[in-house]
Amino acid sequence: MEVIATDLPEVKIIVPKRVGDSRGFFSETYRRDALSNAGIDCDFLQDNHSLSEKKGTLRGLHFQTPPHSQAKLVRVVRGAVFDAVVDIRHGSPNFGKSIAAVLSAENGRQMFVPAGFAHAFLTLEPATEVIYKVDDYYAPDCEGGIIWNDPQIGIEWPIEQPILSAKDAQLGRLAELSVVFAYDDSGR
Repeated sequence: MEVIATDLPEVKIIVPKRVGDSRGFFSETYRRDALSNAGIDCDFLQDNHSLSEKKGTLRGLHFQTPPHSQAKLVRVVRGAVFDAVVDIRHGSPNFGKSIAAVLSAENGRQMFVPAGFAHAFLTLEPATEVIYKVDDYYAPDCEGGIIWNDPQIGIEWPIEQPILSAKDAQLGRLAELSVVFAYDDSGR
């Protein structure tokens, strides 16, 4: 399992090793010890599975606030996504900065998204399925979000008019976000 650093040091790309032959492949998609050795030490409690039928579906930018903030380990099991993450920790030297990567069933890459970061993905293929582990349970009263095209963040989405839920279309901007995650000198 390879762990790749990103421009947001807390966010990581994980590339599980695949062993293949004429039948297909085998891959260990989650190894707690390998991730822990790479500085990702989460006790994942829940798995989520999302199906987006249409190409161009955008889900996010979402997060959960304390006391139920969530770290996520995101992977695609069918199709492909443009996966984006934004640092929303007030006081962080990277506050408002984003990174993005293509995750697909074909490339097998995963994205580790720590608590304190907003997350979104845009489907690049129809019938895309995303599975992600989280380290706290879903808590509707702790849901939060930022509008996908906030100019302060400036994510360069590969689409101009995505398919959004009514809820995601009404999300506010980063500048309107109250301090729900504070950065401290330990990098959290």
